[in-house]
Amino acid sequence: MNYEPDPKRYENGMIYNRCGRSGLRLPAVSLGLWHNFGQAASSASCREILTTAFDLGVTHFDLANNYGPPAGAAETQLGALLKNTFGAWRDELVIATKAGYFMWPGPYGEWGSRKGLLASLDQSLKRLGLDYVDIFYHHRPDPDTPLEESMGALATAVRQGKALYVGLSNYPAELARRAARILRQMGTPCVIHQPRYSMLERGVEDGLLATAAEEGIGVIAFSPLAQGVLTNKYAAGVPADSRAGKGSPFLTAARLTPAAVDTARRLAPIATDRGQSLAQMALAWVLRDARVTSVLVGASSAGQMRENIGSLRNTVFSEDELAEIEAVLADA
Repeated sequence: MNYEPDPKRYENGMIYNRCGRSGLRLPAVSLGLWHNFGQAASSASCREILTTAFDLGVTHFDLANNYGPPAGAAETQLGALLKNTFGAWRDELVIATKAGYFMWPGPYGEWGSRKGLLASLDQSLKRLGLDYVDIFYHHRPDPDTPLEESMGALATAVRQGKALYVGLSNYPAELARRAARILRQMGTPCVIHQPRYSMLERGVEDGLLATAAEEGIGVIAFSPLAQGVLTNKYAAGVPADSRAGKGSPFLTAARLTPAAVDTARRLAPIATDRGQSLAQMALAWVLRDARVTSVLVGASSAGQMRENIGSLRNTVFSEDELAEIEAVLADA
């Protein structure tokens, strides 16, 4: 079935924020393919989610080499859709991928060696059917490889024309600062950092957000809904069709605690008073900080995508609302 994007896709209320001090602008809500785009997902469902997102102004699709399951499947799914559905609009899309977590056996299939990072990028490009990605990230720091080597691999990817920009993910503040300065010296500035950030996980507020601002790096938050805890999905127990109900390794008992569920339940009335769902308020809350460029959301349906983007209809918080939210979070 032929696809024609909504001609008014850039007039539907999407906000585009500048990524640090770069010329790149990203939608305030971006689509992450971490879940729901693996081998078991139907191509029709993936297509509907992605076309709905694009029609609503989402121009950024985020992946990693190991997204699936199995590892690589999400890139393969998107690669087919880039060829069959989005080919004519490639220049309107920002495609990102990463390398650093386990991908294949042996000493080069994970972490941050030059050998591993550049080999992984070549594999990702084949799965995606692309000559280049827009952003290539080092997915996590490697304690046993010199930082200069890992950053040099990112810079090489840009020089080879296989990536336009480079970024970091899961780097603590001081290491991110060091990495950014090495990249700047190599002539390939770090334009973006991808940390975990939500109402329930606020570690980035202890230095990383400030470091990113000082170094001119944009921030894109992953898991802004705390793996679904901040959707009120678990207020009455664990639904069988939920991420936790399906036994996801990413939403474990350590995160789905009674305290976290209770916090979500207590935040919900504040969202209602704002005319939002809890999920919409949680996304708006992360975006309240001007240092945050975008939030990465997953979606298992087109309806979820629409709801998440609906968060942009109300992104302003009064002092009273922020104080009320802080009071709830302080008890978490």
